[in-house]
Amino acid sequence: MDFHFSEEHEMLREAVRDFTDGVVRPLSDQIDREHSIPRELIDQMAELGLLGVAIPEEYGGAGMGETGLCVVMDELTRGDFSVAVTLGAHASIGAMSVVVGGTAEQKQRFLPDFASGKKLVAYALTEAGAGSDPGAMKTTAVRDGDDWIINGEKVWITAGDIADFSVVYAVTDSEKGASGGVTSFLVPAESSGYVIGRNEDKMGQRGSGTVTLAFEDVRISDSHRLGEVGQGFRTAMGVLDRGRLALGANCLGCAREAQAMSVDYAKQREAFGKPISSYQAMQWMLADSATEIYAMESLVYRSAWLCDTGQAFGREAAMVKLFASEALCRVVDRAVQIHGGMGYSAEYKVERLYRDARVTRIYEGTNEIQRLIVARDVLERGY
Repeated sequence: MDFHFSEEHEMLREAVRDFTDGVVRPLSDQIDREHSIPRELIDQMAELGLLGVAIPEEYGGAGMGETGLCVVMDELTRGDFSVAVTLGAHASIGAMSVVVGGTAEQKQRFLPDFASGKKLVAYALTEAGAGSDPGAMKTTAVRDGDDWIINGEKVWITAGDIADFSVVYAVTDSEKGASGGVTSFLVPAESSGYVIGRNEDKMGQRGSGTVTLAFEDVRISDSHRLGEVGQGFRTAMGVLDRGRLALGANCLGCAREAQAMSVDYAKQREAFGKPISSYQAMQWMLADSATEIYAMESLVYRSAWLCDTGQAFGREAAMVKLFASEALCRVVDRAVQIHGGMGYSAEYKVERLYRDARVTRIYEGTNEIQRLIVARDVLERGY
């Protein structure tokens, strides 16, 4: 068995790490304070090829697969979670919707612009009454000749405020349920009746835009339908499996950052005449976090390898999302404890990491849903 990264992936990691340290970190406080990511920062990531890292080469991407995308998420999140999440909304679940569900013509038509960053794309699945239960979706798409008319509303759409397109999932046959009655569409933001709501004022990941998208008699051509009519739910789930791996990498990067800050602080901070790193209480917290980070890393990259080699990984993706998000929350909680009162102060980045981490147990499918996915597979397989 070979657990080494390829030379290309190592070079990618080094490039993203340099970019994160040199460009992203200096902007992190501003991004959190202003609840906004400078557009030029997104353009710089596009110039580096990060927006198309997982898109196949024949469509203008780097063709570095899910492993490459996880490397980017891992390193970028160390600098700023909001920046990484914004990139992931486009590169992981937005563009991947076309990779997974698009026709050959649609891939040639749209993916080069997505890979270059000329156009950005968001993923619009969640509704106010249809988060964990997509079968309760109310957004509809009705056929009208060669067009479709879309009506409805999507909520909690990451980067929906800056996206040029959104992948919208809508009911096309209410009698067939989610498995056969939902279809996906690539909807241009410039469409008449496409309304972008206000940005949510969130606890954490404040720099990433999170908006409501409303569709009021939005008319689009059938050429913007992704996949077969009624097969949108299959596309959505296939994309979310990939998104959960990328989120696992986000959690890993955030946990690495929290641990590095904890180690540095524990060595410098003195109590009772000695660095607190000399006390067993601190050492055990650092040891527990190091162990969980190692487990996170193993889960993320082994599962990304399964994806890249064409093997089934739905169960593993759910495990990655479940374990990594909960382990991250434990790691950042220990980091705050190690920092003591300073960990509770906005002057220290660890306070922001604590806020950023909490939502990872909610989006990309709540952890309760991940447990259901894993449990059903365990009962089916018998192990």
